[in-house]
Amino acid sequence: MKKHLFIIATVIGTLALHACSDFLNRTPLDAFSTPDFFKSPAELRAYMNTFYTATNFPKYANHGNDFNSDIQTTGAPDTRLQGTRTVATSGSIGFGEVRRVNYFFDHYKAVEEKHSLEEYQQYLGEAYFFRGLIYFNLMRSYGDIQILTSELNTNSPELYNPRNPRNEVADFIIGQLDSAAMYLTPDKTSGAGRINRWIALLIQSRVALYEGTWEKYHAGSEFGVEGANPEKYLEKAAEAALEIINSGVYEVYNTGDPENSYKEFFALQDFTSNSEVMFWRKYDNELTRGESGFTNDRNFRMETPTSRTITKQLADAYLCINGRPISGNPLFKGHTTLSEEAENRDPRFYQTIATPDDTWKIHEDGRVEYWSGAYNRLNSSADYNAPSGYIIQKGYNPNMIYHVQQYEESPGMIYRYAEALLNYAEAKAELGTISQADIDLSIKPLRDRVGMPNLVTGEITHDPNWEFPDLSPLINEIRRERKVELAAEGFRWDDIARWAAADELIVGKRPKGFLASQIDESPFPVDEDGFLDPLKNAMPSGWGFKLDRDYLNSVPISEIVLNDNLTQNPGW
Repeated sequence: MKKHLFIIATVIGTLALHACSDFLNRTPLDAFSTPDFFKSPAELRAYMNTFYTATNFPKYANHGNDFNSDIQTTGAPDTRLQGTRTVATSGSIGFGEVRRVNYFFDHYKAVEEKHSLEEYQQYLGEAYFFRGLIYFNLMRSYGDIQILTSELNTNSPELYNPRNPRNEVADFIIGQLDSAAMYLTPDKTSGAGRINRWIALLIQSRVALYEGTWEKYHAGSEFGVEGANPEKYLEKAAEAALEIINSGVYEVYNTGDPENSYKEFFALQDFTSNSEVMFWRKYDNELTRGESGFTNDRNFRMETPTSRTITKQLADAYLCINGRPISGNPLFKGHTTLSEEAENRDPRFYQTIATPDDTWKIHEDGRVEYWSGAYNRLNSSADYNAPSGYIIQKGYNPNMIYHVQQYEESPGMIYRYAEALLNYAEAKAELGTISQADIDLSIKPLRDRVGMPNLVTGEITHDPNWEFPDLSPLINEIRRERKVELAAEGFRWDDIARWAAADELIVGKRPKGFLASQIDESPFPVDEDGFLDPLKNAMPSGWGFKLDRDYLNSVPISEIVLNDNLTQNPGW
């Protein structure tokens, strides 16, 4: 990949054009603008509290988080997938958060005058964690990015440093997370307070898996990496995930009821002592009501689909209860009705997708309504608009006492142990070193929760509909497991991007739904086989994702014109 010079154009741009930038229109570091401030651990803690934001910790949200992918749809084309984005003419890269965290590193040592490392190392670890996390978000957006480790001013020569190649950025992030893991507490804690060592390792495994697979699958393309070494990152991903697994601190939440365990897990009202949730957001109206980023109405919003639905691309991915795909499987009852479609399927199907006979609402007087009430009203109003027909219920609690507009206290799940298991399995499979023991350690606990047969390396049934027919059956099945287990949690676009999989999953395709004959009337188009095809008219040729451009974001033109050394990302 070309080495482009990259200047923090937000600084230069503000000076030249008085634009809104990260540098001059910045928050005044939450009033902590004097080097005399960092004199106690409490002051370090207060400063790090400002990084515990919805931006850094996006939670599992209403109706899911995968609408920028192939597995959920709102009935409107996603601009990235459609290939209709244009070069940003203004805006900033996003270095404001980098500057804020670097301010901490420039000044925190003032605390050493009166306090030992043991008294403040948690907050130092948090600073390393957030710097790594912030840079990971930048790398995912722009690829190559300038590495800055101190607070800069308008005269700093570092402003004119070249943009660092993405693999150097990945190494920097992994190093930051190594430091974070060294300083952060190893205690599990309630998961709703401060981050710990294991969370740093989870994100490290995520970053390393992302870069390892990006380098492997984008090799030879516009997004390839010079001096690529995917094995290095895949080994790190497996190593970090395995350390979490071997710690014994976490385990898969399992009530012993495969018909409900997965669904109940996401609908819990408190994760304080949960074995699987590593980090979550607690909503307490006595403490946080009215604060920015703390509005919460997940269950209230999920009572109806409101144009947010699961796609057939996800529904068809669920195996049958014999552990085999639906194609040619006598256990598969077909698509005639949603109830038949869910029969004999991996229980995660009907614990993610609402079926007509499942509980919709439990009223305070004990009265129960079923999802058939919602399906009977599909497309009767904006609230019941359902482009694909499949209503999501993952994360939904039917008890109406928890349905409160704006001020629900339902918790927001952020990180969970299942990701570590899936990262480990995928990294080992990509390295070609995975064993049955590795699968038993990682995939089996997830399948055990829902009563599904284990994945056995020598007994994988061929699926003519595998998404990646050129890859091994084992990698296809591990990717399927990830797709199903993490559905609607916000992972899917990143997976498509790092696998360079838009050609298989996006280009020329459209999100589909269930058989239109199941509902009396639909405002959405239908394909030649009778399945809902909500974007048929909007994009008759399917998604127009540009393979040589859309994996990364554009650099705003307003920043490029100010500096001859700043060049654009590929394809833009």
